[in-house]
Amino acid sequence: QVQLVESGGGSVQAGGSLRLSCAVSRATVSNYCMGWFRQAPGKEREGVATINSDGITNYANSVKDRFTISRDNAKNTLFLQMNSLKPEDTAIYFCAARQFCMNWERRNDYSYWGQGTQVTVSS
Repeated sequence: QVQLVESGGGSVQAGGSLRLSCAVSRATVSNYCMGWFRQAPGKEREGVATINSDGITNYANSVKDRFTISRDNAKNTLFLQMNSLKPEDTAIYFCAARQFCMNWERRNDYSYWGQGTQVTVSS
């Protein structure tokens, strides 16, 4: 069973930065489509970014040019660098994994999920 453990969330003021990490165990991060999702209170979980086994990335329009998804194969860890944070980025952020990144924003196609990490951005 693939295990995903997120860390790095916290509280930051608007314009600030955070880097989220997702430690992957019982799987090789570079063999999967790895993604970040987020869920704000009262809203559905939405896709933020993905990276596939070839290193190709996808981003939601709302985070393009502000967030960067990456992975460290040696550490078997996924990252999300978040810059220029806005209050509307406030949410619980989840790491997820699936075999392929086709239709990457379809959350029901992801087989494995972490427990989430809270990100709060104040104005």
